[in-house]
Amino acid sequence: MSLAPWLDACPIVAILRGVKPEEVEAIGAALIGEGLNIIEVPLNSPKPLESIRRLHAAFGDRALIGAGTVTTEDEVSAIVRAGARLMVTPHCDPQLVLAARARGLIACPGFLTPAEAFALLAVGADALKLFPAEAVSPAVVKSLLAVLPKGTAILPVGGMSAETIPAWKSAGAAGFGVGSSLYRPGDGAEAVAARARALRQAAGMA
Repeated sequence: MSLAPWLDACPIVAILRGVKPEEVEAIGAALIGEGLNIIEVPLNSPKPLESIRRLHAAFGDRALIGAGTVTTEDEVSAIVRAGARLMVTPHCDPQLVLAARARGLIACPGFLTPAEAFALLAVGADALKLFPAEAVSPAVVKSLLAVLPKGTAILPVGGMSAETIPAWKSAGAAGFGVGSSLYRPGDGAEAVAARARALRQAAGMA
């Protein structure tokens, strides 16, 4: 299982922080309808494992369903049982990458420094989440890609929007984790779909 084909289809990772299980299927359908097929439910959302289960049951055959804000190996096991196929962490923890890979998950751990990036790649990270991206600039991605192994996928997260994505894309980012500029707790499916369209256009996928 690889993240690359999903990013090639659409490089937007939809981060549904705060989503509730009873609304997640409608939001998921809106995202998939607009071509956003990578959906992440952060574990600090209400009943996140239930939301992941519902997304997996409804869309697992055509979307990559993942869990974000994963910080322990017990959580890795729990998200696998819920049906997740993608693990995203907020920080550099090589042990979580190893745990995820051992369970067949795609691993996209968080990093901020070159040392963290190389440490995570050394244990098999599939992609790297640059977080918090607000702390750096697109120029950092360009510099990192000059020294990291060829083909390394960097996904900035934090501050991603239709306005900011083009600069990161030009710098070489392979994808973009988008949270509050796509979904905020309480948003309806129609509003999310409209934002998804704008994000696709910003990423050059219109």
